[in-house]
Amino acid sequence: MSRRLVLCAALAATLPLAGCTATTTTTPPRSPSMRLVAFDSCAQLEAELKRAAKENVGPYGFPGSAMMPEAVALGGARTMADGAAGKAPAPAPAYSGTNNHEQDADEPDIVKTDGRRIVTVDQGTLRVVDAATRRETGRLALPLETAGGPVELLLSGNVALILAPGGMGRYVMHKRMPMNEGPQVLSVDLTDKPRIVSRYRGEGNLVDARLTGGTARIVLRTSPRITFPATARFDDEKDLVNANRSAIDLADVNAWLPSWEVTTANTTRKGRADCGRVSRPTDFSGGSLVSVLTFDLSKPELGSGDPVTVVADGDTVYATGNSLYLASDQRWRLDRFPGRAALPVRQETDLYRFTVTGHQPPVYAAAGTVPGFLINQYALSEWDGHLRVATTNQEAGKSAIRVLSQDGDKLKQTGVVDGLGKGEQIYSVRFIGPRGYVVTFRQTDPLYSLDLSDPAAPKVTGELKITGYSAHLQPAGEGRLIGIGQEADGTGRVQGTQVSLFDVSDPAKPRRLAQHRIPGGQSEAEWDPHALLWWPATKLLVVPVSAYSIEGGTMTDGALALQVGDGGVTQVAMLQQPAIRRSLVIGDVLWTLSDSGLRASQLSTMEKIAWLPTR
Repeated sequence: MSRRLVLCAALAATLPLAGCTATTTTTPPRSPSMRLVAFDSCAQLEAELKRAAKENVGPYGFPGSAMMPEAVALGGARTMADGAAGKAPAPAPAYSGTNNHEQDADEPDIVKTDGRRIVTVDQGTLRVVDAATRRETGRLALPLETAGGPVELLLSGNVALILAPGGMGRYVMHKRMPMNEGPQVLSVDLTDKPRIVSRYRGEGNLVDARLTGGTARIVLRTSPRITFPATARFDDEKDLVNANRSAIDLADVNAWLPSWEVTTANTTRKGRADCGRVSRPTDFSGGSLVSVLTFDLSKPELGSGDPVTVVADGDTVYATGNSLYLASDQRWRLDRFPGRAALPVRQETDLYRFTVTGHQPPVYAAAGTVPGFLINQYALSEWDGHLRVATTNQEAGKSAIRVLSQDGDKLKQTGVVDGLGKGEQIYSVRFIGPRGYVVTFRQTDPLYSLDLSDPAAPKVTGELKITGYSAHLQPAGEGRLIGIGQEADGTGRVQGTQVSLFDVSDPAKPRRLAQHRIPGGQSEAEWDPHALLWWPATKLLVVPVSAYSIEGGTMTDGALALQVGDGGVTQVAMLQQPAIRRSLVIGDVLWTLSDSGLRASQLSTMEKIAWLPTR
């Protein structure tokens, strides 16, 4: 289960649909622009963190901590250059990569390929498969005592970077979690047999990561190391709040600053984030810090990551080859226990832009605030010097697309198109060059087509109303868009997975060309686009699905291979492999990955030609 699935499941359990229950209290006015500022000193950082933390701590800890009811949310050193010595390898065949948001910012996943080898990480083991011989050539048991969630990887040359997310929170009530439950980053050399070269241990949990060139940027969120009194000592929640505030008073600034340790060969170094590199927005909870680490994967040692830290509660990362954005909203205020700041949940999202260059740490560039909440990173898109942002404001009962531009150190609105899907919420967004597509849903699915070519005057150009909704929109060539989601009846009750092919060549008249339904079905691709394979060369779409038939009492589990063209959406095959998670193409072979193993199928016929079980 991916980090995105974990978050979606948490949101589904605690929030209606994709948003948050809006408070009826009128939202206080706020400046339309905001900025990050550094603290003048460590003493000021400590004082401000304590003030905010005491305002927002409740009887059971900080908002978003793992036990809170509102929680949602080494061998010898070797460089990449060493592995490149000797005879140059033959050119790799054409292959599919991870289904990323942006082509120049690779995202972590459970499988990666460079066209020659397939690298997977699952059940605590890294495996390397030679794509040409279809044989496993390497295996490494990962020393992850407690991963705290799904383990993923990034691949750069002969280096696999393993990312273990850590727990939801480090200090919960009176229990102190051990160091090994924090996030870990492992640099694994794949030149010969896989071996760990360097290992980074941090605190908190992994938010997300991106790889540009040979540089990985890892985003971590940490909670302060404050041990709160045991709840059994108190009968009254107000007494608990007061006791927790007293515990905050006793803490010093080091309780908030995240620590780290790096082990390379037989040497371990330890350190802590520098309070001089911590910045703050206008409003924050005091219960979380977000740090961006930078790792040059051509170096044998990971190092400290040279963290850049913001006092924020962000959990959405969007990146291009030149920018990295962090998004933070006010949903941490959802808790209504006594002691929290008596403020309504602002229907707002703060956005921080950092520029990224080479192997250097990100440099803060600008920040801004928009009304409403994001659904995921696809609600953000940088194009032609502007940032497009799609949000739903539940308090106002509508959604909007805003275009922002950088003016000094501020992200300022240059244009807006508002009033999308009144009484509904955004379910998916896709920006493609000067155009945008938004799906909102309550009972029916309006697919909006937008013209964003003029940043000062974005506008809706067309609308298509159909039943059900698309949870992910996949570009499929000029004027074509594929929607993966759920069919629904006229009342909005979902009925199973559907794949829709949309013709968006005429901005004024988007239309659905074809639909393929899987009654009673669900697909991981609905909440994690990495699970979807789109292979433009043959117009092949592979969607993992599981479906249960109540009438027949049968379970269908595998991957649906579909041929997508103007003539319709045609089922090519149903690959019978339980719990397929990912699909990829290398040359003329389709590979499907599940917990039980890797299957190789002939791309043209879908005939099985190899099976590599997980042992």
